[in-house]
Amino acid sequence: MTVTEPSTGERTPDAVALTPTPRALLRRGRTWLLLAAVLAVGTLVLFVIQGGVRAQAGLLDPESPGSTGSGALVEVLRAHGVTVTAARSLDAALDAVDAADDATLLLFDEFATLDADRLDELAGSGARLVVVEPGFRALESLAPGVRMAGAADGAIDDVACDARPATRAEGLSAGQRLLTIDETARDAGWQGCFAQGDGFAAAVGPTADGPDAASDRLSLVAATTVFENARIDEAGNAAFAIGLLGATSDLVWYLPGPADAEATTAPTLGELTPGWVSPVLVLALIVTVVAGLWQGRRLGPLVVERLPVTVPAGETRQGRARLYARSAQRTHALDQMRVAAIRRLAGALRLPRSTDVTAVAQAAAQATGRDATSVVHLLVDELPADDRRFVALATALDDLEHDVAAALSTDADADAGAGAASGSPHSRPSPSTASAPPTSTTSDDPQGRQR
Repeated sequence: MTVTEPSTGERTPDAVALTPTPRALLRRGRTWLLLAAVLAVGTLVLFVIQGGVRAQAGLLDPESPGSTGSGALVEVLRAHGVTVTAARSLDAALDAVDAADDATLLLFDEFATLDADRLDELAGSGARLVVVEPGFRALESLAPGVRMAGAADGAIDDVACDARPATRAEGLSAGQRLLTIDETARDAGWQGCFAQGDGFAAAVGPTADGPDAASDRLSLVAATTVFENARIDEAGNAAFAIGLLGATSDLVWYLPGPADAEATTAPTLGELTPGWVSPVLVLALIVTVVAGLWQGRRLGPLVVERLPVTVPAGETRQGRARLYARSAQRTHALDQMRVAAIRRLAGALRLPRSTDVTAVAQAAAQATGRDATSVVHLLVDELPADDRRFVALATALDDLEHDVAAALSTDADADAGAGAASGSPHSRPSPSTASAPPTSTTSDDPQGRQR
């Protein structure tokens, strides 16, 4: 594309395309690419050090070798001939129980997902049910009269029951939680194991097959500590866990998932809206995408075109002033004026651009005969409390610039008159004397100020 300048009539050369090439993009982003590569290599090394990539496992996960998992206990049970089946949904757990002749079902409902009906289904499944860290809903449904009662203080050595897993364990490690059993629950056949004060670390429900404790169909364990990999080898934790879960040849390890949450009967958003809303939303989405592709199309590479357009500097200045006024940025606007005033004062006083603002203020005060403190206060310190004070400070800045200019002009006229009186009409002040304001004190000045 060739553009003709209207003022000169000359033809400018063709514009150069600025669309970056793939090589230029790679060269521009090589720093980020290098950082991404380092991050990827570091992540890979971290996974290798940790023993490889594996899925994140939760608390009491039967396949997890982590400290809070239960992989160690599951492997020991499998070594003793127990078939362990992991279930993540209620249907899978019930199917596994039905497929076994006599099964033990471990339930750990960490987030209290199951409602009373689903808990009743598990209790009526025919399996020996071991509930770990039961919540309020599980206790109300499965063990009325049994309640949570805080945490135990240290290890527990008092077995306090005749259940076979408890008598073999003889005690549990520290970190246990406690249950309380009221008179109603005791009359129903509940007994506590591993007592500390009025609480128990476990509770065994009434039996369906007589007094033999090994046939108890429901057991409650107040804490997950007994089954965790990091604590399984402490005190009698392993013996108690194996005794509870290894009484049958099949074990179903059930950790409820989101699909087991209680379904709500409230209508969905789709049921509340009219039938035409969904098609209209889909059509609006399609139209938006098509309009974006249509308006955002590119006919070629971007080019630089010199246009004969002149924007007056006054318009920019007025625009910034209106923005400052609209947002009440008096301090910011005054700072801009002060910066410009200090720059002009330094130029008028023949001071370097790097001169400190205090030195500029002192030189201006010396040239005009003002108090240096008041000049510094005007150029730096005072803040405008309202619009009236802002206008007053702006006027004071303008007056200071005019006074400095007038003082320097008077000094220049005085130097020129002194040269003419000496009889050298063509003599001029030397560059050294013209480049800096005079510092002598004249006797004609009643205040004795320096110029």
